[in-house]
Amino acid sequence: MDRAEKQEAVAALREVFSKTGVVVVAHYSGLTVAQLQNLRKQARNAGATVQVAKNRLAKIALDGADVASIAPLLKGPTLIAYSDDPVAAPKVAVAFAKDHNKFVILGGAMGKTALNPDSVKSLATMPSLDELRGKLVGLIQVPATKIAQLSTAPAAKLARVFGAYANRDAA
Repeated sequence: MDRAEKQEAVAALREVFSKTGVVVVAHYSGLTVAQLQNLRKQARNAGATVQVAKNRLAKIALDGADVASIAPLLKGPTLIAYSDDPVAAPKVAVAFAKDHNKFVILGGAMGKTALNPDSVKSLATMPSLDELRGKLVGLIQVPATKIAQLSTAPAAKLARVFGAYANRDAA
């Protein structure tokens, strides 16, 4: 890798670190190429990205970024998983770590907040933005249906009362 390529890689990483919602750092030593490709595919499907970056270049790109707290984690064979959704990358990383014991989550960062491995795991248990949006839409729709039911309820009650009086007179 020549100097121009390194500068290009640092610029790309700096842009990633400035725009992402969460970054997860993990060791991948001992994983096969097929397993890493599977991890990348799972991440892509979840809206996250997995990237193996040279530690030295990543540390240079982290200088001045909000997620600079991950710099000490960049030792050895590390990869970074990142996403705009604060739970997409942690979910993918934790799910992959459950199936592959050679994949070790070291920690991460969400904005200026540093995350230890337990924090990443707890973040992975939270619902994603899309799930939260779905729940919110459901909560908004429920009152509308209840209002519709209430507006038709008095008429139905009146009909039942009139029906009861009619049946009483007929009996």
